[in-house]
Amino acid sequence: MRETALKFRSLAAAMAGAGARSAAAYDPSSSLTLLAMSLGYGVVQLDVTIVNTALESIGASLGGGVTELQWVVNAYTIAFAAFILTAGALGDRIGAKRMFMAGFAIFTSASLVCALAHQPIVLIVARALQGLGAAVLVPNSLALLNHDYPEQRQRGRAVGIWAAGASLALTAGPLAGGLLIALVGWRSIFLVNLPIGLAGLWLSWRGATETAPNRRREIDLPGQIAAIAALGCLAAAIIEGGALGWSNGFVLAGFALSVALAALFIMQELRSAHPMLPLSLFAQPSFAFMALVGLLVNVAFYGLIFVFSLYFQRINHLSPLATGLAFVPMMGMVLPTNLIAARVAECFGAPATIAVGALLSALGCLMLLAIDAGTSYLEMVVQLMVIGGGLGLLVPPLTSALLGSVERSRSGIAAGVLNATRQTGSVLGVALFGSLLGGAGGFLNGAHLALMISVALFLAAGSVIWLGVVTRR
Repeated sequence: MRETALKFRSLAAAMAGAGARSAAAYDPSSSLTLLAMSLGYGVVQLDVTIVNTALESIGASLGGGVTELQWVVNAYTIAFAAFILTAGALGDRIGAKRMFMAGFAIFTSASLVCALAHQPIVLIVARALQGLGAAVLVPNSLALLNHDYPEQRQRGRAVGIWAAGASLALTAGPLAGGLLIALVGWRSIFLVNLPIGLAGLWLSWRGATETAPNRRREIDLPGQIAAIAALGCLAAAIIEGGALGWSNGFVLAGFALSVALAALFIMQELRSAHPMLPLSLFAQPSFAFMALVGLLVNVAFYGLIFVFSLYFQRINHLSPLATGLAFVPMMGMVLPTNLIAARVAECFGAPATIAVGALLSALGCLMLLAIDAGTSYLEMVVQLMVIGGGLGLLVPPLTSALLGSVERSRSGIAAGVLNATRQTGSVLGVALFGSLLGGAGGFLNGAHLALMISVALFLAAGSVIWLGVVTRR
């Protein structure tokens, strides 16, 4: 009753022009904003797990092996990672609300093209357009949340709900994908984005408050081109390395070109008056460590999603629906830990919470090293849940702490840097782990190598936070 009375009191004050949004948790427009932002991040995450569940069906329908399937996944994440910094800068320049709504429009339109694709190249290009839409959605959703929830505690809880929405999408994705594939076919997994996109557009139009445009924020076009080329060359070299061999001339040339392009990118950012990636942000140790953790964690987590999607279907011969069900406990653990992460961080601090989450995920990977062909799902489910729980515990405090380490006027670019590093990690994880699956040692040997690398990455992430942040303090 008391909560209901407070809601009505807040609404009455707003209608009377009294004003101030002193309690954002009870402001109707803030609630609509939070829902719209959660849908934006949620639909981005939905297409991670829902597409992985459909990989075998897509391969059977359109043709292609592991390499083509890697490109179906990585076309999305490369565009996501490469454009996210520019999208954040554009949000700072012309307003985060305008950019957020444009992102929803691009993502929804590209999803329709994915559903209609009849050739692998068309699907890959449409997935890249989806990634572009995702790149626009994520940093601007965080910028709008940072604008509507300026107080640290409220922002931390809002980010927890925002992340929980994505966790719900991650959880529902495999099951929804399996059901849709079984009932309608793989094309339906892209059509489901259409009503979500329309709802997100309406909610953001009605609820979100536009941020103040910063016309001095310029766009770094040379840096953007260098970033796309460098990341694309690196992903191509890793993906093709698994198929052609690591000593192949094309693969070696791809690695060399990616290094050269990365060096050009850094040089451009150092001399640009308006860099796409302000390297000065990394002078703040907390910011630098949080960004590095985001990279390491995503290499492991999203690389493993790719591995286990194929393991369940190719090695243990599960159907897409059964594969979707197999992922539900793992993804389901992300949601409750997202919801409690903010309160845990309030009690023990963000760095300690992040370190514990990384340690839990490492433990889960370590316990999965015994998997083999025909391993019972019951022997794996607890370990998968531990991995998911660790990830859910570390993401909200990681995001909130990074946003809190910069001034609010740079929140768009800061959110972009975090998500660029995380999506770069996803690209590298799928490329590297996918190439290991096609190696000379066979699928299972590659899966075991992927798990060992994941253990090392999660432990490195926990060590970076503990030694880099806690020890410095």
